[in-house]
Amino acid sequence: MSSLNYPNFQSQDHSEENLERIPTTFASAIARLKNFALEEFDREIAQKQLYYHTREHINNVQHRANIIFQAIRPYWETSLKDNATPDYMARMQLLLDICATAHDMLQLFVPETQPHKSRRREMGVSEAATIEKLFEYINILNQQQCEQNLNSLARFSDADLLIIQDAIEATICIYEPSEQAIYQPALYDSSKPLSPLAIIIALADIGALGMEGVAAYEREGSLLFLEENPDVIPILLNHKTLASENPELYENIRQRLLRRARFQISFAKSRLTRYAREIEHLPADAIEVLTYQVFQYLNPTTIQEIDSRTPTAEDTPLEALITFFKLEHYISSIIEKTGVENELTIICGQNVQNILDIPRE
Repeated sequence: MSSLNYPNFQSQDHSEENLERIPTTFASAIARLKNFALEEFDREIAQKQLYYHTREHINNVQHRANIIFQAIRPYWETSLKDNATPDYMARMQLLLDICATAHDMLQLFVPETQPHKSRRREMGVSEAATIEKLFEYINILNQQQCEQNLNSLARFSDADLLIIQDAIEATICIYEPSEQAIYQPALYDSSKPLSPLAIIIALADIGALGMEGVAAYEREGSLLFLEENPDVIPILLNHKTLASENPELYENIRQRLLRRARFQISFAKSRLTRYAREIEHLPADAIEVLTYQVFQYLNPTTIQEIDSRTPTAEDTPLEALITFFKLEHYISSIIEKTGVENELTIICGQNVQNILDIPRE
């Protein structure tokens, strides 16, 4: 999305219940927008079999973003000098909250043309659709507030919209073949400097390893695999006979898991290598705090632990990969959470309601 122009709100279909009370403060406008984003997100979770992009992911990103924000806030305020008013920082924190909540609101997958392949998203498509839908709703709120002659500070300004757009776009990832890992290219675009808020959201989105350690990192990897490969869920319910009954499918799934295992290592190495450059535009005094207190697990010792414990040998059996990724545990949790009673409902994506979280071990 390249423009801050509002669409024609009159053509949009939004419930009267969501719009019946006009927000009179910016905080209440943010709260209204958050409710809208979460309603949209919940529909995506249910309809598209999302196991990683759930309310749990949103909560984690919010938590990590707030930790980073609080760590750099004193240095950010100092860099702003006379512009660092309490109202300004309060507004930044509200914008941080909505960006963390809404950044994954829509998840658009490329149509599947072949069975038993990982599904994928095109780079930036989901994020652009998310921004567009958010802006449609913001336009409605702004129009209503304007008609009521409410304080302009209660409305979303063009500056606010630019911050939201930049922050969500900063979470877009691209694959780097030489590293066999993904990274966020917006953090490297010198022609378009990002606000500290956009950098915070980007770092928080893929910051589980550095901020929470190996267990959180591996959990995310397992849930991402299931989300990108939902076809394996009913198959792995009876995987013990798969090698003899369908050796081709056995090998198909084994190779997919092996690629994920190798990615776990290369992505961890990439995070360590890229981290210093990704934070270099934050206030200089904040970098030491982030490196040694916030991203405390992003170090060679952690990378070595991941490298040594992750099975990547070409002859690794499927059973060993299933055990490493704890897939039986997560699949059981998915079935218990969604109330799925037979394999066909999972395959067809039916009766998948309120997939908001998967219990931790």
